[in-house]
Amino acid sequence: MSLSFNSAALAPLKEKEFKLYIICRFTYIMALRMVGTVVAYELFHLTQSSFAIGIVGLSEFIPVFSLALYAGHVIDRSEKRTLLLRGMLSYAVCVVLLIVCTLPSTQASMSKQWLVNCFYAIIFLTGIIRAFAGPVSNAIVAQLVPRNILQYAANISSSTWLIGSIIGHATSGFLIAGIGVNKTFMIVLVYVLTAATILSTISKKPVLVKDSKVDTWESVKQGLRFVVRNKIMLGAISLDLFAVLFGGAVAMIPEFSSAILHIGPIGFGWLTAATDIGSITIIILLTLFPMQQKQGRRMLMAVAGFGACIIVFGFSSVYLLSFAALLCSGVCDGISVMVRGTILQLTTPDEMRGRVSSVNSMFINSSNELGQFESGFARKIMGPVPSVVFGGCMTLLVVVVTWFKAPALKEMEY
Repeated sequence: MSLSFNSAALAPLKEKEFKLYIICRFTYIMALRMVGTVVAYELFHLTQSSFAIGIVGLSEFIPVFSLALYAGHVIDRSEKRTLLLRGMLSYAVCVVLLIVCTLPSTQASMSKQWLVNCFYAIIFLTGIIRAFAGPVSNAIVAQLVPRNILQYAANISSSTWLIGSIIGHATSGFLIAGIGVNKTFMIVLVYVLTAATILSTISKKPVLVKDSKVDTWESVKQGLRFVVRNKIMLGAISLDLFAVLFGGAVAMIPEFSSAILHIGPIGFGWLTAATDIGSITIIILLTLFPMQQKQGRRMLMAVAGFGACIIVFGFSSVYLLSFAALLCSGVCDGISVMVRGTILQLTTPDEMRGRVSSVNSMFINSSNELGQFESGFARKIMGPVPSVVFGGCMTLLVVVVTWFKAPALKEMEY
């Protein structure tokens, strides 16, 4: 891979509001990832079942997938900063509910099944919030930087997301071990409110779509048609959708940590962060030294490498090998994230960013939750090791099919 430093790569950080947004995004994403990690940890210890973690994924997937297209319509016709701020404040309310559910007095007065159901309900609410907040956080980037440096802003935004994920995952394990689940959620609440405060200092942005004559359904169809007709974008979204759906091993990490690798909360935190560590390493490298050619072909090869790493993780019973497999899977996933994110930002018209981001969220971001459910369901049928290995093999199959059926993606360059 030919690498050369690009001095414009960090130019977006000279824009004051973009810098504020990046700090806000880092803090908020760290909080989101901490919630996901701590909820998975708490549920597994309540139920001793990876299937319960899969149900959490389904609980979040249903509202994200169901509301995504409508959310895109709303986002394109709304002031994006205000909409995102409302989402953050609503998420803070959900974190307060998690704090209440993990209070010793609450857990002593409620049955285990009621507690589990409360977790499912709260995560369902976060899914509703995420249906709007996720796409709008991507759509607003184009209003914070000049068009000529948008590509680099997208890269920095992706890097920030992954850094927040790493720290959120890793610190969750340390905090659970040190102060317990309930106080960890209190820290998450502080992070969410801090992110909302920072976002409130950014000025409101103009609404780019002002045609009120187009009804909701027609607006939604416009976004879908744009994605379907953009064969490269459609190919990239489809590839990532099925790779994450079948290849995600996140739902299995609590069980692998406890039953196979025999590690505690700290080791669990680092294991859940391994994928993101690999991703951020490659994304920082590719931000400073961008790929110059054959991005589509490299994306396909990276997804194939991701599937192979998941297979290794499934067979491993050694902590360091499992960590290394997930780390390498993150490197491969980071390449895919970088290429797909750049395609999304560079090929989407400003007035359609909400709808296109929502379609992307509908099929990509929600696939994490659906993949979490698939992993839990496959585990229930096959057992832990066969279910993970099966997912990795299916990812490899998806790459082979895409290689031959999507020549435009394979030959894509930018």
